[in-house]
Amino acid sequence: MSDRHFETDAIRTQVPAGEEREHSVPLFLTSSFTFDDAEQARALFADEIPGNIYSRYSNPNTDEFIRKLCLLEGAEDGIATASGMAAVFVSMASLLKSGDHVLASRALFGSTHQILTKLFPRWGITHTYADTGSPEQWAALFQPSTRLVFVETPSNPGLDLIDLAWLAKLCKERGVPLLVDNCFATPYLQTPIALGADLVIHSATKYIDGQGRTLGGAIVGRKDLVAEARFFARHTGPAMSPFNAWVLSKSLETLAVRMDRHCANALALARHFEGNPELEQVRYPGLPSHPQHALAARQMRAGGGIVAIVVRGGLERARRFLDSVSLMSHSPNLGDTRTIVTHPSSTTHSKLTEAERLAVGIPPGLIRISVGLEHVEDIVADVARALAASR
Repeated sequence: MSDRHFETDAIRTQVPAGEEREHSVPLFLTSSFTFDDAEQARALFADEIPGNIYSRYSNPNTDEFIRKLCLLEGAEDGIATASGMAAVFVSMASLLKSGDHVLASRALFGSTHQILTKLFPRWGITHTYADTGSPEQWAALFQPSTRLVFVETPSNPGLDLIDLAWLAKLCKERGVPLLVDNCFATPYLQTPIALGADLVIHSATKYIDGQGRTLGGAIVGRKDLVAEARFFARHTGPAMSPFNAWVLSKSLETLAVRMDRHCANALALARHFEGNPELEQVRYPGLPSHPQHALAARQMRAGGGIVAIVVRGGLERARRFLDSVSLMSHSPNLGDTRTIVTHPSSTTHSKLTEAERLAVGIPPGLIRISVGLEHVEDIVADVARALAASR
């Protein structure tokens, strides 16, 4: 753990300069690396000495990115992956086998739900969902075969939270690792490892990149668990490219200032539209009306950059709203400098049944707003225009 501040670690953690004494870290666009002699090659492949062999295994750019993220998350070790979903899959698959059971929060990203419900059953891995707002369920749902607990907090897109310190204590009592998807909060707003989590994953595509340019994922946490993920990834190939790692490492330098603005804009937007008669609900952890506002205040630095609104009029009104935006982008991504709107029921969570969507708090009229860095008055004006035009 570093004794420097978050912003300083994000900016000043980098690979040592080369012979040219470059100030900014260069791109290492190479698929492989050369050996000094046969003995060095043998020792590198035997993991007896540190060094680079092949960019699917490691590369100075990916090493810098993951070293920086480990510092910011307070993790012992980590690996980079090609995407956020690669991080989700590798982190779980590397720790599970046929006959194992996963206990997970019911409110999950759509593709994570597909892994648990469609892919893992092919290999004899079962799961049970628990509600984040019902702590009593979790202890009762552990099974003798439970080998992993997986949660998103805040969840996508309903913004449900779970008490990580409480859940981590329960997992330690049961001897089961706790895996946390920290994508929505980022290490700037929330550090699950400090609260007792064993592993943390990210879709670096989102806030870590912050500008919608590139794909990436990361798994950080306990050294022994990361070693399992590294072995799995090394031999299955979901590697991050050096270019993407270079972009993401540079992006971490501005994460703190960007998240401050995302959070300030999101809170202002949520406050402005809370109580609006055109809306059934405004969900944002930073609002006192959020059922877990006190937990958010205790567990997170701020409420994050996502606001969920539920328009009156259901699916058809939601579609008209999306077709009426002019400033905001209509896209499935989030965490961008540009404000983005999407309709989870018909996009990211469309593979869930209607009953499953309602169970995780996604009614037909829900719109997810990833609040960007534009002037907040312009964002407010665009939401107001779209609401008026969609009546």
